[in-house]
Amino acid sequence: MPKYNLSRKKTAPRGKHLATQTKILVFDVDGVLVDVRGTYWRSALETVRQLTGKRVTYAELHQWKSKPGFNDDWSMVSAWVSSLGRPTTYEEARAAFEKFYWGTDGKPGNVRNEKIIVTPKHIERWARRYELNLFTGRTRQEFSFTFERWPATKHFRSVITMNDAKRKPDPEGLHKILDGRDPATALYLGDNIDDALAARDARVPFMAIIARGEHRYRQRAERFRELGALALLPRATDLGEWLE
Repeated sequence: MPKYNLSRKKTAPRGKHLATQTKILVFDVDGVLVDVRGTYWRSALETVRQLTGKRVTYAELHQWKSKPGFNDDWSMVSAWVSSLGRPTTYEEARAAFEKFYWGTDGKPGNVRNEKIIVTPKHIERWARRYELNLFTGRTRQEFSFTFERWPATKHFRSVITMNDAKRKPDPEGLHKILDGRDPATALYLGDNIDDALAARDARVPFMAIIARGEHRYRQRAERFRELGALALLPRATDLGEWLE
């Protein structure tokens, strides 16, 4: 895999090479296209607090999210709660989490806080030059709730959810999108360590979405670099600086 400058600023030859090579763009959803602080993150904290009776923090959540295998919030919650002295299965964690996420007994869930942070115009602009795809850790139901009425959804050739492939960091979702095509012609944008691991194992070039000021920025940035991230972007919309 070719080496690129990992800062936001690019050099012309390297940026030109990437723009020429890339034909397929693959996006993660949470933290890339959608702000999930008030949805998944909040639901995770509320679930852990309910199951343990302990007041856990966002700082602790980020420590767990930075570990491999915890792009799946239900796996993370199960391990987190169990570590606090209350053994909890994956299914128990999922059931408790979904009450906060979807709502229960007439109370609206955190899913109502969902906010898409990339405009349809950005998607349309990329779609004119590249094939667009999604590889997300969401279920098909979670994806559809937010995206089925979003006008830009029609521009994505394929949408791989956790119902369609093995959970990240397994690269099966990327393999399905590529369908035998050269991995070097694709570029995957994600914000989680499992995204980077899936890209590495699929031999797909990867860029990390991580803004300065985020919790444990230095440690996370260094880990992304170790896994071969071509760039660290504060926002997905900054991708244009690399592809134009």
